Amino acid sequence: MTPREQQRANRIVWFEIPVQDMDRAVRFYETVLETKLKREQAGPTPIAIFTYDPPFVSGCLAKDEKLQPSAQGSLVYLNADPNLDSALERAKANGGQVVTPRTPLPGLGFYASIRDTEGNTVGLHAIS
Repeated sequence: MTPREQQRANRIVWFEIPVQDMDRAVRFYETVLETKLKREQAGPTPIAIFTYDPPFVSGCLAKDEKLQPSAQGSLVYLNADPNLDSALERAKANGGQVVTPRTPLPGLGFYASIRDTEGNTVGLHAIS
């Protein structure tokens, strides 16, 4: 199976997190997840893509007037390895808030959820 076919075998193939202030949102996620996002244009829509290596799935922040940040939308879980607690602390220190504290998933690691600087609720998952 090619990397592209492996990626398409996943049920989730892409996600978009709506933002109102792209600079603020990029700073927040780059800090919380200790990563860099790649800024691009998707037609008229500015986006910032979470880094990934095929065949893995990724997504982006998107500044589109048709998309509005929301605390009640679908919940996307982002990888917060190697340490969920550190990611939660970085979220709080950078204007976010913890909605669901670190919670064990027996045999699968831990999860939590945060509210980002745009008002979205986003899940975090880590093995430890």
